[in-house]
Amino acid sequence: MIESDRHDYAYGGSHEKKLRSECDPPNRCILINSKRKPVLVSPLNTILNKYLLHLAGKGFTDNTLRVRRVHIALFLEWCHRLGAITPRQLTKAVFESYQQHLFSHRKRDGKPLALLTRYSRLAQLKVWSKWMTRQNYLLHDPASDLELPLLSYRLPSVLTKDEAELVLHQTKVDTPLGLRDRAILEMLYSTGMRRAELLNLRLDDLDRQRGVVTIREGKGRRDRVIPVGERALTWLDMYLGNVRPIFVSRCDEGAIFLNLAGASLTPNYLSWVVRKYLRAAHIARTGACHIFRHTMATLMLEGGADIRYIQAMLGHKRLNTTEIYTHVSIRMLQQVHAATHPAANLSNRRPGRPGRPALAN
Repeated sequence: MIESDRHDYAYGGSHEKKLRSECDPPNRCILINSKRKPVLVSPLNTILNKYLLHLAGKGFTDNTLRVRRVHIALFLEWCHRLGAITPRQLTKAVFESYQQHLFSHRKRDGKPLALLTRYSRLAQLKVWSKWMTRQNYLLHDPASDLELPLLSYRLPSVLTKDEAELVLHQTKVDTPLGLRDRAILEMLYSTGMRRAELLNLRLDDLDRQRGVVTIREGKGRRDRVIPVGERALTWLDMYLGNVRPIFVSRCDEGAIFLNLAGASLTPNYLSWVVRKYLRAAHIARTGACHIFRHTMATLMLEGGADIRYIQAMLGHKRLNTTEIYTHVSIRMLQQVHAATHPAANLSNRRPGRPGRPALAN
């Protein structure tokens, strides 16, 4: 289990079983039955639990803890197949072999794991190995010399204004799910909020009178208040008034967006929903929820918004994180190029040859 089963570890919902804190007998792997699939427990899993408790005590978010557990659990599953279940069996050769495994692994569609995926999994293993060494589970750090893949500089995928509108109109707003999905897409497009931020929205976070929404504990546990466009609020009002009362269960925890059972949406499901409408619009770009975040920022920048306002909208701690959109915003560069380059348009024609573009020397 590497890529195809990742989601079962990542977002198990109410069916997800916590890893046991102890092993019995101590040096043997145990599989505990759950409603979804067996969960591996070993001495290394015990240490992983302690590591996650350590991070929780330092204030790491639930989402960060979940991702750390998922990625390290994938490594431990791979180690189990090799018979490595104790800390002393984690050698430099094991980590290097796993690195090669990630490089050669192919997903169900035949494609390799993304470079960023391999980087993230290995980086988190290096941090965990260093922590185990400090806690004396390891005599020395076997992953200290593990070289991480070199990340390339890639610009984010964005939609044009027309493409964004095309995606929004793929929803069937005459159905409850379609109306809910339209409200979701409108909120993502209007605010540029992250996937987890949208999932965590509660009814009392919305201030309809002021036209703003409060993001509680966004990335880095930072709150922020951001405006919501009138059109997005209109679709959201229609969902809240006509659809959410149908979905909501007796135990209403206040989440804005719900599934048919009245529960909060899971991250994977939300990505699947957004990706479905991108495919329906015949847009082949990679990404799901985040593509609307990039699109919102790029279109605002092209519309003349100051980059510091975009930084506040996105919740970026550092301005240089937001500055990537200055490279994506090609329209502004095109305008400068057309206004300043002598051969940028057809107005420069050679005398005596009407209708033909002038050739540059």
